[in-house]
Amino acid sequence: MPEPSSTSPNAALLGRPGGRAGLDTPALVLDRAALDRNIAAMAAHARAAGVALRPHVKTHKSVAIARRQVAAGAIGVSCVTLGEAEIMVRAGIPGVHLTSPPVTAVKLARVAALARTPHHGLSVVVDHADTVAALSVALRDTPTPLAVLVDVDAGQGRTGCTVEAAPALARAVRSAPGLRFAGIQAYAGHLQHVPIRAERRERSLRLADRLRGLLRQLTADGLTAPIVSGGGTGTFDLDPEARVFTELQVGSYVFMDVEYLRALADGRNAPPFETALFVATAVVGVNQPAYLVTDAGLKSFATDGPKPEPARGAPPGSRYEFFGDEHGKLFVPAGVTRPALGAVIECVTPHCDPTVNLHDWYHVVDGDTLVELWPVDARGKR
Repeated sequence: MPEPSSTSPNAALLGRPGGRAGLDTPALVLDRAALDRNIAAMAAHARAAGVALRPHVKTHKSVAIARRQVAAGAIGVSCVTLGEAEIMVRAGIPGVHLTSPPVTAVKLARVAALARTPHHGLSVVVDHADTVAALSVALRDTPTPLAVLVDVDAGQGRTGCTVEAAPALARAVRSAPGLRFAGIQAYAGHLQHVPIRAERRERSLRLADRLRGLLRQLTADGLTAPIVSGGGTGTFDLDPEARVFTELQVGSYVFMDVEYLRALADGRNAPPFETALFVATAVVGVNQPAYLVTDAGLKSFATDGPKPEPARGAPPGSRYEFFGDEHGKLFVPAGVTRPALGAVIECVTPHCDPTVNLHDWYHVVDGDTLVELWPVDARGKR
């Protein structure tokens, strides 16, 4: 267990029964038992489906959680930023994969430095021939070639080359000094929250068909792609159907959030994952008759999706809204007793990944007891 920092205002509550309700707020609260059940459920699914797991660190940014995922059977972790990858490699996490192409001179130098440090299976992606050439130059003195996957645009239009351009890029990687072609990546982030399961499945299988054609072309060119990486929490039980992906970059399953709970409500994917992550906020104002004021606003929750949903400490049917940088509004149904001044309300996070990045600590709870403090190790690491 990491030693709690003396600057953490909640360190004195460790091990104290009822400490969960006494947290200094706002606080990121993690239900350890639910987290472990989620990790075990996904690991069991992957074993049954015959795919590997390389969960995404961008969700939790935590060495402690990454270690739990690897202990449950994950072959490594995916990182969207180089800063995340550096944290994970230095912590001894195996199979660290950088899912975003390193392009600038500074990033290329950092990749080269990381490749020269002790690691256990570091890999990166490329989506342009210029990046292949620059990466090869940066790694020219590296004793062991770096594993490189060709990033293919899965339809999101963010990073990735076209399917048609991928074979030539794979050949460029194969012939580049310091690099080793290891496979392809096709991450369909835009499919993960499609609310109608039948549509989510159809679009996922259509992507798999495109990738199957690409793999045939690579084989014709004498190239083997041992890794086909992609998928996510929204399609974790759909992607294995096509038997194209060798590994899944699932992330949010460890926590679940309002976005995923809504997206998966239509024929919700099984095995079920539990809500394990909350933000605790205290009632700091009771003078308004229509609502209560809390101490968690725009700087405590992600704001790119739905609103937080009260889950603990507020009457059923309560509603949360933002009320500025540091405050929120809690609307309680008419005719019920309102929470008192100082009462702690826990809300399900709207979008877990960027919410986590707003906090320094996980307040890890077992029931009503604060049992551990885990730092958000890769917070703000680019």
